[in-house]
Amino acid sequence: MKIILLKDVKNFGKKGEIKKVAEGYARNFLFPQNLAKKVTDKIIYQENLRVQEEQKKLAQREEENQNLIKKLKGKKFSIKRKAKKGKLFGSITSKDIFCELEKEHFTISEKSIIIEQVIKKIGLWKIKIVLSSGMETEIILDVLEG
Repeated sequence: MKIILLKDVKNFGKKGEIKKVAEGYARNFLFPQNLAKKVTDKIIYQENLRVQEEQKKLAQREEENQNLIKKLKGKKFSIKRKAKKGKLFGSITSKDIFCELEKEHFTISEKSIIIEQVIKKIGLWKIKIVLSSGMETEIILDVLEG
């Protein structure tokens, strides 16, 4: 019997997969727990539409990420912090950079900001931005005394 999974089933398959299973397994386990449905032409059609819609959303997100990377590449941002003799009181964190990017209307997640070393001094710093799709770029952070 062919079934389509409605939810992820551990050690068996992921949501949306079409599997061939024994009738007893489907009737006694999958159907009662609402984990699967019997495959019909209508269900296959609906699943194909869902997959196409997901692919469109993924392509759109990919395009948005590419545009964001182009806009961010090599861009310079400034942050003012209290300092004494070039050393900051505290350090600059990814949250600080996230807030600065947000002020400039760039919407990325805080987890996308990669700081390779702790920023505790005045000066220019290269900050890596890695988006969920694997695309990355660098921005320049100018830490100023203020």
